[in-house]
Amino acid sequence: MSTRDKRIKEILHDLGARFLSLNSNKSSLLTVTNVELTKDEKRATIFFTVFPENFEKTALEFAKRKRSEFKEFIKEESKLGRIPFLDFAIDSGEKNRQRIDSLLNQ
Repeated sequence: MSTRDKRIKEILHDLGARFLSLNSNKSSLLTVTNVELTKDEKRATIFFTVFPENFEKTALEFAKRKRSEFKEFIKEESKLGRIPFLDFAIDSGEKNRQRIDSLLNQ
């Protein structure tokens, strides 16, 4: 992964966390955990976790509804020239890691 890719992922991670924090209704905690960027930098997926878990579906629907607003937020808050197509997804890998940790600590 190039330095440029790392920097773009870092920017999207930071801005994704800020955007979700500013725009959520605070009924659940949304935490950005990862950003995946395609090699051609045309698509990016922002992965996040939700606490409590029973709000996952609602939080994902909210994030997907706000994609165009998120793109505008990126335009205002960063100097990225070309902004990739953005999508949001629940980070199931992080959920699985947390589940394994809880089983190991029993």
